[in-house]
Amino acid sequence: MNSKKNIRVFEPVFRTKEILDEMKKALDIGWSGMGFKTIEFEDAWSDYTGYRNCHFLNSNTSGLNLSLQIFKEEYGWSSDDEIISTPLTFISTNHAILHNNLKPVFADVNSTLCLDYQNVKEKINSKTKAVMYVGLGGNAGDYNKIRELCDKHKIKLILDAAHMAGSREKGVHLGLDADCSIYSFQAVKNLPTADSGMICFKEKEFDNKVRQSSWLGIDKDTYNRSDSMNRYKWKYDVTSIGHKYHGNSIIAAMGLVGLKYLDEDNQFRRSLYSKYYDHLKSCSKVKLVEHTNHSETSQHLIQIVISNRDELIQKLSENNIYVGVHYANNLDYKMYHKFDKDCDYSKKMSNSIISLPCHLNINQSDIDYICEVVTKYAK
Repeated sequence: MNSKKNIRVFEPVFRTKEILDEMKKALDIGWSGMGFKTIEFEDAWSDYTGYRNCHFLNSNTSGLNLSLQIFKEEYGWSSDDEIISTPLTFISTNHAILHNNLKPVFADVNSTLCLDYQNVKEKINSKTKAVMYVGLGGNAGDYNKIRELCDKHKIKLILDAAHMAGSREKGVHLGLDADCSIYSFQAVKNLPTADSGMICFKEKEFDNKVRQSSWLGIDKDTYNRSDSMNRYKWKYDVTSIGHKYHGNSIIAAMGLVGLKYLDEDNQFRRSLYSKYYDHLKSCSKVKLVEHTNHSETSQHLIQIVISNRDELIQKLSENNIYVGVHYANNLDYKMYHKFDKDCDYSKKMSNSIISLPCHLNINQSDIDYICEVVTKYAK
């Protein structure tokens, strides 16, 4: 049964010639930093999604930190104020809460592996300032119900959309009604660059603030201090303490090319899910995680739930199939032990889930082979 081919969980595909041509435009005019291509990419992302305010950053993680920093400064949140979040996420989601000296309160997930509406509702109190919603794998889950819940209680909804580039529901991009949405264009995401992200505030005033905060608190970036004749005006003001979180034109060039293919690539990922489903639907020992927006999901992940997870991962590895786990329960990490641990379903799922190979180089024979191994060793 052993395959000579290594089948990896992620494998980015880059349209190299197009990317190099796009990069060359920046290099030819001598502008590789913030501005030029970063502005083009922000405008293209706005046109594609419908977000009015888009700022290109060096990572999704930077955006998560900035979203909470700006809301905390604007609304005077204190260190004992609470942010409801999920324990089933990459650690950057919850690190952002701690970085901003706020208190994470963990709500449980449901079968979508996203926050459960009822559990979030039970966790809201007078100290709750925001919900950090993670659309795991591109899944909408209870997003719309939690959006309504946040509106009712007048708390902020921050969407960690790291997996959600291109995810829609009823033709509308998920997150347009969030107070802030943050995307990832990291190397193995659906829109891959080397690493970068996009932060999209609903309100224009916060977009203005984030542009300064991501550029060391400087009130005017270098590109905007150069006129049409490339004459540089050196003088600027510094209005606050900031960070160097902004993106650059070389990476933005990669994003501009990838964006042209995003819907096509996401459709291919959804077709992989259908192929896996056709194979595994009759295997009672394996359950595929369904996306509530299944026909419009970005399908960043194709996940199964299995009782002998670690054993199966080992068997898959022995057969040159290298899968992933998204994610470990954050409450199992040492630094998070002090927080509430009543998220039983998250814990159960974190010990049961496997992310199957899902990328543009997977073909039917790969899926046939992967499913043959899965069904043989599933218990």
